[in-house]
Amino acid sequence: MTNREGSNKRGGSRPGSGRPSSNKPKPAMAKRAQGPKKAKPETAKDSDKPAKTFGKPVRTPRAPKAPKNPNEIRLNKYIANSGMCSRRDADIYIQSGNVKVNGVAVTEMGYKVKKGDVVNFDGNVVTPEKKEYILLNKPKNFTTSFDDGAEMRNVLELIKGATTSKMSAVGRMDKNTTGLLLFTNDNDMLTKFTQTSQRSSKIYQISLDKNLKYEDLEKIAKGPMIDEHKIYVEEVSYIEDQPKSEVGLKLKTSNVKVVRTIFEHFGYDVLRIDRVAFAGLTKKNLPRGNWRFLTEQEIINLKNS
Repeated sequence: MTNREGSNKRGGSRPGSGRPSSNKPKPAMAKRAQGPKKAKPETAKDSDKPAKTFGKPVRTPRAPKAPKNPNEIRLNKYIANSGMCSRRDADIYIQSGNVKVNGVAVTEMGYKVKKGDVVNFDGNVVTPEKKEYILLNKPKNFTTSFDDGAEMRNVLELIKGATTSKMSAVGRMDKNTTGLLLFTNDNDMLTKFTQTSQRSSKIYQISLDKNLKYEDLEKIAKGPMIDEHKIYVEEVSYIEDQPKSEVGLKLKTSNVKVVRTIFEHFGYDVLRIDRVAFAGLTKKNLPRGNWRFLTEQEIINLKNS
C-alpha cells in the first residue's frame, strides 16, 4: 500500500476526487436586507387626536354653580314633599299636563316653584310641607285633650323637638290610657282613622276591677248594643297566664272611649287600657314614653289598611 492510498482511506475522500473531504458545516445564508418600514398614512381621525403627554391631564375649569335660591324649589320635589307621590311619579304628572302653577299648566322638567305660587296637582291644591308620621308609646298622666287643666300634660310634650311640623294625634286618649298613639300632619290620614268605615284593627289589653264572667265575654264577642248602636268586636279573650280580669280586645275603632264603654255596660270598672297594636304597628323596641318615625313601608301599609 502506498502512502497516497493510506492517506485516501484515512481522509475518506471519494474515489477519483483530487480534493480532500471536509467535515466543517456550511456557513448559513446571509439574511436579506430589509428596508425601512413604511409609515401608515395619517388619517383625519388620527390627526385630531391630541399628542400623548406624560404629565397630569389638563382639566377644563367648570363654570361656578349658580347659588341656590331658598325661596325656589323644583316642582317635582314640591309635589313629593306634599306627600302626593314620589318625585318620579310627579315627573309623569308634569309631562302629562296634570300640574298647574298659578292656573297655568306646566310641562317643563326642572321648573322651579317660587314662594307664594299656587300649585294644583291633578285637581287638588298642594302644599310643600313634608308629611310626617310619629309613633309614641304613651305613658300615663298625659292626655290628647287641651281642656283638662294645667295639672294634666298634653301628649305633644312627649314628641317636642321631633319635628317643626304641626302634628296632631290620631284619635283620643285620656290620662289613664297607655300604649300606641300615632301623630301626623297628614290630614287625609287623620280623617281616615276617625271614620267609622275605616278597616284597620286595634288591639287593647284591659285590666278590670274583677274577673270577667264567661257569659259576659260571649256577649261582648257577639257585639253588644249600646245606646241603640251595635259595636262590632273582632275578637275578645282572656290574657293567657293572667287573671280573668285581664282581657284582650280587638276591634276597628281608634276611639278608646268605646273600649271603656263596652265593659262598663256589663258592670265592670276599667282600671287600665293599654293599646298594644294599631293598624299593624306594634310596641316592639319602643319602650313606654319613647317615640320613633315610621318607616316608608309602614307608611305605605297604613295608607293601604
